[in-house]
Amino acid sequence: MEGDCHYNEGNFRARKRVEQAARLLDRIGVGGDRVRMYNLSSGEGPLFAQYSTEMVSRVREMGPSPIRLARQRKIKKADAA
Repeated sequence: MEGDCHYNEGNFRARKRVEQAARLLDRIGVGGDRVRMYNLSSGEGPLFAQYSTEMVSRVREMGPSPIRLARQRKIKKADAA
Protein backbone atom coordinates (compact mmCIF):
# COMPACT_ATOMS: atom_id res chain seq x y z
CA MET A 1 0.00 0.00 0.00
CA GLU A 2 2.93 2.32 0.44
CA GLY A 3 2.84 4.92 -2.30
CA ASP A 4 -0.85 4.26 -2.92
CA CYS A 5 -2.04 7.42 -1.22
CA HIS A 6 -4.55 9.69 -2.90
CA TYR A 7 -2.61 12.62 -1.42
CA ASN A 8 0.28 11.64 -3.75
CA GLU A 9 3.34 11.53 -1.49
CA GLY A 10 1.56 11.78 1.85
CA ASN A 11 2.31 8.34 3.19
CA PHE A 12 6.00 8.65 2.26
CA ARG A 13 6.23 11.90 4.23
CA ALA A 14 4.33 10.32 7.10
CA ARG A 15 6.73 7.34 7.19
CA LYS A 16 9.70 9.69 7.28
CA ARG A 17 8.14 11.61 10.18
CA VAL A 18 7.37 8.43 12.10
CA GLU A 19 10.97 7.27 11.62
CA GLN A 20 12.21 10.65 12.89
CA ALA A 21 9.91 10.41 15.90
CA ALA A 22 11.19 6.89 16.67
CA ARG A 23 14.81 8.08 16.53
CA LEU A 24 13.98 11.02 18.78
CA LEU A 25 12.19 8.80 21.30
CA ASP A 26 15.21 6.47 21.33
CA ARG A 27 17.57 9.40 21.78
CA ILE A 28 15.69 10.74 24.81
CA GLY A 29 15.32 7.30 26.34
CA VAL A 30 11.60 6.77 25.89
CA GLY A 31 11.90 4.04 23.27
CA GLY A 32 11.32 4.36 19.55
CA ASP A 33 9.31 1.13 19.57
CA ARG A 34 6.45 3.13 21.08
CA VAL A 35 5.65 4.48 17.62
CA ARG A 36 5.11 2.54 14.42
CA MET A 37 3.47 3.16 11.07
CA TYR A 38 1.32 0.73 9.14
CA ASN A 39 -0.08 1.25 5.66
CA LEU A 40 -3.63 -0.04 5.41
CA SER A 41 -6.62 0.53 3.22
CA SER A 42 -10.05 1.34 4.61
CA GLY A 43 -11.12 -2.23 3.89
CA GLU A 44 -8.58 -3.80 6.22
CA GLY A 45 -10.43 -3.45 9.51
CA PRO A 46 -9.39 -6.85 10.91
CA LEU A 47 -5.74 -6.13 10.14
CA PHE A 48 -6.07 -2.72 11.82
CA ALA A 49 -7.48 -4.43 14.91
CA GLN A 50 -4.59 -6.92 14.89
CA TYR A 51 -1.97 -4.16 14.60
CA SER A 52 -3.68 -2.16 17.34
CA THR A 53 -3.63 -5.13 19.68
CA GLU A 54 0.04 -5.78 18.90
CA MET A 55 0.97 -2.16 19.57
CA VAL A 56 -0.90 -2.09 22.87
CA SER A 57 0.90 -5.28 23.93
CA ARG A 58 4.29 -3.90 22.85
CA VAL A 59 3.84 -0.64 24.75
CA ARG A 60 2.54 -2.42 27.86
CA GLU A 61 5.59 -4.70 27.80
CA MET A 62 7.82 -1.63 27.69
CA GLY A 63 6.10 -0.27 30.77
CA PRO A 64 5.37 3.32 31.68
CA SER A 65 7.19 6.10 29.91
CA PRO A 66 10.48 6.93 31.66
CA ILE A 67 9.46 10.58 31.46
CA ARG A 68 6.24 9.86 33.33
CA LEU A 69 8.14 7.88 35.99
CA ALA A 70 10.67 10.69 36.46
CA ARG A 71 7.87 13.24 36.77
CA GLN A 72 6.07 11.09 39.34
CA ARG A 73 9.29 10.73 41.38
CA LYS A 74 9.78 14.48 41.25
CA ILE A 75 6.22 15.08 42.48
CA LYS A 76 6.62 12.57 45.33
CA LYS A 77 9.93 14.14 46.30
CA ALA A 78 8.34 17.61 46.35
CA ASP A 79 5.39 16.33 48.41
CA ALA A 80 7.72 14.73 50.93
CA ALA A 81 9.66 17.98 51.43
